Amino acid sequence: MKAIAKPTGIVELSMEVNGEPVSATVPARTLLADFLRDRLRLTGTHLGCEHGICGACTILMDGNPVRSCIMLAAQADGASLTTVEGITPKEGLGPLQRAFKDHHGLQCGFCTPGILMTLTAADPKDYPDDDAIRELLAGNLCRCTGYHNIVAAVRAAWGRDVRGAEGERPGREGDA
Repeated sequence: MKAIAKPTGIVELSMEVNGEPVSATVPARTLLADFLRDRLRLTGTHLGCEHGICGACTILMDGNPVRSCIMLAAQADGASLTTVEGITPKEGLGPLQRAFKDHHGLQCGFCTPGILMTLTAADPKDYPDDDAIRELLAGNLCRCTGYHNIVAAVRAAWGRDVRGAEGERPGREGDA
């Protein structure tokens, strides 16, 4: 179904968000990130650069990662959207989330939802080594880490040896 624009600059939307049907009427120029955060209260979708560069706003649309800060809500009409809230089980953490916690793959956590969404859409067999994982994550900026523990968390979540190329075990800065 295509979004129906009314002469007043309002559009009617119908989509699925985290497995639930959603219908809404919004101004035609409403950004998808704003719709998710403000209208649906799914605040795990973060706004960082608001230019589609940092990746904090990454969600899945029909299974593919997209930047919700540079899309209009009307562009998602008829689509199936998944936000970070949609990958979190009702009880506890999902495998990627648990690996990030266990391997200290986050610090402030601002970039983490976008990184998790990028990883959720990825097929692990397409990213066989650390360099490939880093390439996958190149569109998600983290200002707090050096990505070392993020890569270790990905390896753990994907059932790979957590030791890096040099054989070290990642830990927190300052660990002996």
